[in-house]
Amino acid sequence: MAVRVLLVEDDAGVAGALAESLHARGHPVTSVGRGADALHRHRDADLVLLDLGLPDIDGLDVLRKIRAVSPVPVIVLTARGDERSIVRGLRLGADDYLTKPVRLAELLARMDAVVRRAVAREAPAGDVVRVEDVEIDLGARRVLVAGHDIGLTTKEFEILAVLAARPGTAVSRQQLMDEVWGDAYLAVSRSLDVHLTGLRAKLDRPGLLATIRGFGYRLGRD
Repeated sequence: MAVRVLLVEDDAGVAGALAESLHARGHPVTSVGRGADALHRHRDADLVLLDLGLPDIDGLDVLRKIRAVSPVPVIVLTARGDERSIVRGLRLGADDYLTKPVRLAELLARMDAVVRRAVAREAPAGDVVRVEDVEIDLGARRVLVAGHDIGLTTKEFEILAVLAARPGTAVSRQQLMDEVWGDAYLAVSRSLDVHLTGLRAKLDRPGLLATIRGFGYRLGRD
């Protein structure tokens, strides 16, 4: 499936080489070198590849602004590989985070997984799951706790939705990563942990999302 890619990269050499490789595999690419241009053009893309070291706006701020108005899949593609930046990027709503240099085959596989998940999110509305005072509307992709919308990120919601589809049942880490990222091999275990931490903090219901040691997680108390 051809994917319209918005490549946000200020290094013309890197952008040109990557755009050429993606074009060769059937993906139309629009390249921009500034964060401001990304904010204006992301709506025309199926996927955003976002560098963080931009000349006008830090890439994490670009990510935050895009995520505030659009669910478009975003893969951070950057030389910034420190743990703080990775955690911030995931918490701000990046669908994946890759550090340069990245192998093209891995990038293509991760793009495919992210786009598959985005397509799945557009499926018809589903059920509403209620666990104690938590209401999970799978169709509207909204979670209310005691009647208040807690504003989950895309990945936080998808993790909760997998667990909510089986309330009271333990779900393995491997299965959770496979369903949320599309392929457990591509998922980063640390990414899952970061999103689970954010999810638990927003739910603010200790014990409701339980860890099953050595196996996985369960939504609902014993």
